[in-house]
Amino acid sequence: MQQTAIVTGGAQGIGRAVAERLVQDGYQIAIWDRDEALAAQTAAEIGGNSFACGVDISDWSSVEAAMARTIAEGGPVAVLVNSAGVAGSNAPLSEYPVDEFRQITEINLLGAFHVNRAVVPAMIEANYGRIVNIASVAGKEGNPNASAYSASKAAVIGLTKSLGKELAGYDIAVNCVTPAAARTRIFDQMKQEHIDYMLSKIPRGRFLELPEAAAMIAWLCSKDNSFTTGAVFDLSGGRATY
Repeated sequence: MQQTAIVTGGAQGIGRAVAERLVQDGYQIAIWDRDEALAAQTAAEIGGNSFACGVDISDWSSVEAAMARTIAEGGPVAVLVNSAGVAGSNAPLSEYPVDEFRQITEINLLGAFHVNRAVVPAMIEANYGRIVNIASVAGKEGNPNASAYSASKAAVIGLTKSLGKELAGYDIAVNCVTPAAARTRIFDQMKQEHIDYMLSKIPRGRFLELPEAAAMIAWLCSKDNSFTTGAVFDLSGGRATY
């Protein structure tokens, strides 16, 4: 029986790369994205009986509706990859727009809580699940002029560690990855000097390639990952070696 994996933010960027890789591994993908039209296009392109759900992960009722639709169309959910997120603008904390800080927190942190909260009860009942939350190297180190993004991604790391320990008695692995920047549409939200700053911090001297991220995440989603949980896997090209 084909297992179903939810990939939030799966219409583009790292999320799409993961969805493509998981289709190759035999999963049916439920692509959760705010842009339902783009998600539907992606689902059609990647195949594997994949389908799209329009969802705002910062809104619990929207997540509940997407979860109900996913179960109706794809059956029980075995895997969650939470890739949806926003970077926000770059500004010193002393000048950061209060409403924007709140919005970034609602999407990156509360959104992660919502989607994890939605899948965990059924995973416990099935005694099986794989969850991967996409955090960021900014959550480890803190990028200047990106306090909202850095703080929200640090919180995702903490949430992952906590949930991993809560579910350690089940065959449910909960881990996160901390990518350095990859060239995706999230760059459109950043100033060029911030992009240059991020590149200067990567010892590899280049940005992350999407298939590299997808390969690590796919293993974390696999049955082979039967022991590691509550962990943080680095994808920063040597920037953060802890």
